[in-house]
Amino acid sequence: MLHLIFVGILFVFDGDLIETTKKEPWYTALYLLLLFATLVQYFITSSSSPGYVFDVMRAVNETNVICQKSSMASKQPASSQNGSLNVVIEGSQSGRNFQGSNPSSWTKLVMDMYPPGTSIRSCTCSYCNVEQPPRAKHCHDCDKCVLQFDHHCLWLGSCVGQDNHCKFWWYICEETALCLWTGILYIMYLKANISRAWWKDAIMILLLIALSIVIIFLLLLLLFHSYLVLTNQTTYELVRRRRIPYLRRIPERVYPFSKGICRNLYNFCCVRSSIYSLEPLPSSQELEEKARPYTCLDILACRCC
Repeated sequence: MLHLIFVGILFVFDGDLIETTKKEPWYTALYLLLLFATLVQYFITSSSSPGYVFDVMRAVNETNVICQKSSMASKQPASSQNGSLNVVIEGSQSGRNFQGSNPSSWTKLVMDMYPPGTSIRSCTCSYCNVEQPPRAKHCHDCDKCVLQFDHHCLWLGSCVGQDNHCKFWWYICEETALCLWTGILYIMYLKANISRAWWKDAIMILLLIALSIVIIFLLLLLLFHSYLVLTNQTTYELVRRRRIPYLRRIPERVYPFSKGICRNLYNFCCVRSSIYSLEPLPSSQELEEKARPYTCLDILACRCC
């Protein structure tokens, strides 16, 4: 609605823009196309699932049942009968898909992601009564546990998590580009019509001030989430790092789940949303390697990538 108000007032007041549209329709067509794409991206992001822990449990249980049935029917290992699964374990089991083997496979799977000696009570959600894998958190607004919980967005009315964080980033990017373009059109109008009607100028200046505040907020939000993507972090992990048990003893400048900039970008942009990716906690050796200061040889070897 805000976008429609800003665009509608611009077309009502700016007669030169209408003349420009008649002479160069492609310019306005591109602007309206960006506006339409932003609105579509908003509804796609708000209606998409952030990735709930219950969905992963259901996928693991269904996989377990399929493996058992196929194994009993063919008397062969279930792994040779089952195709690609939608639960992937990263880290120490990178490249292998999870194969369930018993009713407590989910509990065993989650416990294997934590350091030895971790109590099952410390990783069980007291609201959902389900074992949470690392990076998952219970959202009190959605009343569900979310994989790689980032935050609950009031503007979208849903959580931002593993499955829709990429959609959320693209929505912010399109929103920022649209607001910047609208601000440029407002400035062009004021430069050409600053002395014609004072009340129109006052309205346009007030709208431009409000739009400038929104642009600053969106640019900061876009830069912040770009930083999170490059380092494979979430807003919750960054803000509440000292309150998360498995992140307390890790130095602040060490990114425990980062796999390098290139791999982080690939996993964020190119991995299908239908695949649930579970990341175990890194070992002490991996943390020591990540905490090691960079040298000239590391830069030449693209260690950060």
